[in-house]
Amino acid sequence: MGHGHGHRHSRWRPHSHDSADRVDHALETSRRGLRTLTWSFAALFVTAVAQLVLVLVTGSVALLGDTIHNFADALTAVPLGVAFLLGRRAATRRYTYGLGRAEDLAGVVVVLVVAASAVLVGYESVVRLVDPRPVGHPWVVAAAGVIGFAGNELVARYRIKVGREIGSAALVADGVHARTDGFTSLAVVVGAAGVAFGFPAADPIVGLGITVAIVFVLRDAAKEVFRRLLDAVDPASVELAERTAAEVDGVVDVRDLRMRWIGHHLRAELAVAVAAELTVRDAHTLAHEVEHRLVHAVPHLAAVVVHTEPASSGAARTPA
Repeated sequence: MGHGHGHRHSRWRPHSHDSADRVDHALETSRRGLRTLTWSFAALFVTAVAQLVLVLVTGSVALLGDTIHNFADALTAVPLGVAFLLGRRAATRRYTYGLGRAEDLAGVVVVLVVAASAVLVGYESVVRLVDPRPVGHPWVVAAAGVIGFAGNELVARYRIKVGREIGSAALVADGVHARTDGFTSLAVVVGAAGVAFGFPAADPIVGLGITVAIVFVLRDAAKEVFRRLLDAVDPASVELAERTAAEVDGVVDVRDLRMRWIGHHLRAELAVAVAAELTVRDAHTLAHEVEHRLVHAVPHLAAVVVHTEPASSGAARTPA
C-alpha cells in the first residue's frame, strides 16, 4: 500500500465533551497553582515581617540580609502567578497552543533569583569574614533564623508537592528555591551560636558553606527548567505511551511518537499503522480509542493527536 508517511489519511480531533474535560482540568490545576502561590507568598511575607521586627531589636546585619532575602523570595510568586494566569487564556490564531510556555519562562526567572541568592550570600560571607561586625543579642538572632528556616521549609514542601502533582517544573523550582533559603536562614542560627560562644568568624564561614549548597541545588533546578524549555520529557513516559498505544486492538505499529510540555500539561502526537482495508470511520474510532487509552495511562497528558496510516500488507494483524 506504500510507505506510511505518504498515506496518512485520517487525523482525529477530540470530541467536544473530551475538550471540555481537558479545559476544566487545566483550569483546576492552574487554580491549585495560584492557591499555592498565594498561601506561600503570605507565609514568606509573614516570616520576613517577623524577622524584620527582630532586626530592629538586634541590629544584626546578617539577619537584615536574610530578611531582605525572604522579602525578595516572597516576590518570586509574582512571575509564577502571572504565568499561571496567562496559561489559562484560550489559544488564539497567533498562539495556537495557548500561553502555557510562559510558565517555563517564569521558571527561568526563579533560577536567576536562586543564582542571585548564591552570589549575595557568598559576597556577604566574604565581606563579614574580611571585616567582622559585632552582633547584639545573638540568641535573638538565632531565634529569627529558626523562624526563617521554618517559614521557608513549610513553603518549600507545599510548592514542591503541588508542583509535582500538577506537573509544574517552575513551581517545583520555586519550592527548591525556598528550601535553599531556609538553609540560608539556618546559617544565621549557626553563626549566632558561634558568636555567642566567642567565635565571630563562625557566621561568615557557615555562610560560605551555605553558598556552596545553594550552587548544587541551583544546578538541579536549572537542569529541570532548561530541559523543559528544550522540550525534554521523561523517557519512561514515552515508553509507556508507545506500549499503551501498541496494546490497542487493531493497531499494527506505533510510529513517530513525540511529546512535549505546554505549561504543566503534556501533549503528544503519534502515527499508528492500521489494516489498509479500514474505512475512514473505523480509523477514526480506532484513533479515538488510542487517544482515550493514552490520556488515562500517561500522567499529565492532556491532549493527543493521532494519525492513522495503512500498514504494509505483510505487517497487518488480525484484531483480537
